[in-house]
Amino acid sequence: MEFMPNFRLHRPSQLTDAIAAKAEAESLYLAGGTDMLVNVRRGIEQPKHLVDLSAVAELKRRRDDADGLTLGSGLTLAEIAADDVIAARYPAVAQAARAVAGPTHQAYGTLGGNLCLDTRCLFYNQSEWWRKSNDYCLKERGDICHVAPGGKRCFAAFSGDVAPALIVYDAEVTLTGPDGTRRIPLEKLYRNDGMAHLTLKPGEILAAVHLPATHAGDPSSYEKARIRGSIDFPLAGVAVRLKLAADGTVADLAVALTAVNPYPHRITGTDAYKGKRLDTALLDALRDQVRKQAKPMRTTTVAPWYRRRVVGAIARRLTAELAGFTE
Repeated sequence: MEFMPNFRLHRPSQLTDAIAAKAEAESLYLAGGTDMLVNVRRGIEQPKHLVDLSAVAELKRRRDDADGLTLGSGLTLAEIAADDVIAARYPAVAQAARAVAGPTHQAYGTLGGNLCLDTRCLFYNQSEWWRKSNDYCLKERGDICHVAPGGKRCFAAFSGDVAPALIVYDAEVTLTGPDGTRRIPLEKLYRNDGMAHLTLKPGEILAAVHLPATHAGDPSSYEKARIRGSIDFPLAGVAVRLKLAADGTVADLAVALTAVNPYPHRITGTDAYKGKRLDTALLDALRDQVRKQAKPMRTTTVAPWYRRRVVGAIARRLTAELAGFTE
C-alpha cells in the first residue's frame, strides 16, 4: 500500500451540502470506504477532496409503506442483513448483504457503496509500482487492456453482491444531484463498460433504493462463488426469484448475475418458462441460458470458463431449491 495522498475532507450533515461539496474538482463521495479507500491507498484514485457522507441523516432513513420498502443508501450492509422485514419480504437482499466480505466490512460498508462499487480487474486492483511496471491499463492511465490487448474496451467486472438481489425484485433508485432528483430502475444505473459502468451524472449521488411491494414475499436466494469463504469478492454471483402457481408451474422467474460482466444484469428470456412445470429439462435449459449470457473475461485469478460453468450451476441449483425440486 502507498501513503494516503493529501486531500481536504468535507463532512456535511445535509444532502444539499454534500452535493455542493462534490462540485469541487477531483472530488469523491465517501461512504463506508471499505473499497474506495483501498484504491486511494494504491494510487488508483487520487482525489483532492473527499466528501464524507456518514453524517447525512437523510441517507440513513428507512420507510415502509403500501408501495414497498425504501432504504437509504447510507444504511450499512450489516443493518440490511439483520433487518427482519427485508429477510421476510426480500430474502435474497438480506442474504447478499450478509455475503459481502466479513462482519467488519459489513459494519462499515453501505448499501449505496456496494451498488456503486468500482469495477475490478486483476490488472487494475494492484499497487502503484505493479501497475506502472505493466504500463498501467486502459482503465487507468494506460493505453492497453491487458485482458483483451487487441481492442479498446475495458472488461473490468462489476463485483457488488447486492445489486443482482435487488434487480430480481425490480428495485428502483433515487439519484440526487445539482440538477435535481430522478428515479430510475436500478438496472439503468449500469452500462456494459468497465471504465464507465455507472450512468450517474456529474455530482449525483445514489440517495435511496426502492423495493416495490409487487414481488414482496416471493421466494428468492443469492449465492456467490469465491476463493475464500470470507472477505473475497465474488468470482460469480447469482440471485434468483421464483414464484410458483397453485398447480406447481412457474408463475414468475427472475435471475440476475454479478461478477461475470462489467455490469450486473438480469438474464433475458426467462418469461419462456412461465406456465411450465419445473423439471430437470427446464433446469438444464436455464443453466445453459445463464452460461450463454455470462461473459467472464480474464479479470481474476480464476479462468473465465470456470466462472461461466459455476454461474450456470449456481443458478440451476438455487432455482431447484426454491421450488423444492429434487432429482
